Amino acid sequence: MNSEIDSPKPFSIAPWKATAFIRLFGIFKVPLIWYVRPKVIELNEQRVVIKIRLRHRTKNHLNSMYFGTLAIGADIAGGMLAIMMLREMGANVSFVFKDIKGEFLKRPEGDVLFTCSDGPAVRELVNRTVQSKDRQNLPVTITATCPDKSGDQPVARFVLTLSLKKNAT
Repeated sequence: MNSEIDSPKPFSIAPWKATAFIRLFGIFKVPLIWYVRPKVIELNEQRVVIKIRLRHRTKNHLNSMYFGTLAIGADIAGGMLAIMMLREMGANVSFVFKDIKGEFLKRPEGDVLFTCSDGPAVRELVNRTVQSKDRQNLPVTITATCPDKSGDQPVARFVLTLSLKKNAT
């Protein structure tokens, strides 16, 4: 077994670097990500927190965050840990989300924070994927909050199935 895989160095990436990375990724790969201008608030081994501001381009006709924008935030928060861990390892792995389940609890009438605290489970998934030829799946949970309006009360919860597969070399 590779000791690098078994005992990785903990990472903590400066939020501005992670924000720049995800926005550049949006420009070149998924323009809708760039369009909503996500900001990384926190990114470390344990969790990621993404912020999307409520503004003209992200809200609906009721002046709350459009559910498509909420899905983009959940997508970024659910995938960012895996992206950073895979980049850190230099692993040639592709990933997609197999499915999404969303529970909308309150209207998000302000800026929304998307938090995924599944870092240890994502690390384990990445390690299994690197060591296997088979596709590996993990449901990750993302909680959306609107601190200015609802405090720590969730406005939405998402479960996305993160699916990783080692690319043929």
